[in-house]
Amino acid sequence: MSKPNSSYPVLENLFNSKVRVKVLKFLFRNYPVNVGIKDLSKKVQESLDVVRKEIKDLGKMGLIKKVDKVLYTVNSDFEFFKELRELILKSSPAEKNKMIRRITGLGRVKLAVASGILINSKNPNDNIESGVDLFIVGDDINKSRLSSFLRSLEAEVGKEIRFGIMEKDEFEYRYGMFDRFVRVLLENPHEKLINKMGL
Repeated sequence: MSKPNSSYPVLENLFNSKVRVKVLKFLFRNYPVNVGIKDLSKKVQESLDVVRKEIKDLGKMGLIKKVDKVLYTVNSDFEFFKELRELILKSSPAEKNKMIRRITGLGRVKLAVASGILINSKNPNDNIESGVDLFIVGDDINKSRLSSFLRSLEAEVGKEIRFGIMEKDEFEYRYGMFDRFVRVLLENPHEKLINKMGL
């Protein structure tokens, strides 16, 4: 399945569907992981049949190879493997305005900080100490909405999101005490998606 079909128009078909883009993001951001179609469909939140078709088409291009009876991975021998990987890793992981809308709807959010994978940090060690890609400060946060938001964000980004959440009073106390977690988060590369705290 890893050998490309010479009659298959690769570039014309590479990014021709949103599902395919989500599949490619997951496979490249998690390379060299092997994944089954069922698990992949859950990760990208798309139907099994649609994901199966995308895997089949990507296999025809030679971009995906079968590892065993049920597992697939990116074919590192694919002609444009390096260029594609760089393109996908450098591309915006998630739509910023959409993220802000979803986060705002979670509750009384005062601060939302994106870091790590959500800002495409060039240094893989950035925010490794704080251990979060998304940090939210607020009260009355709807946990079920938060869970749903994180699942959809992970499907869009193609990678598990490390997140932290804190109530406003606790954050203000820890910020005032020069708490290590807060200091490391704010000293490392980050972007404030929502900032109602004057930071």
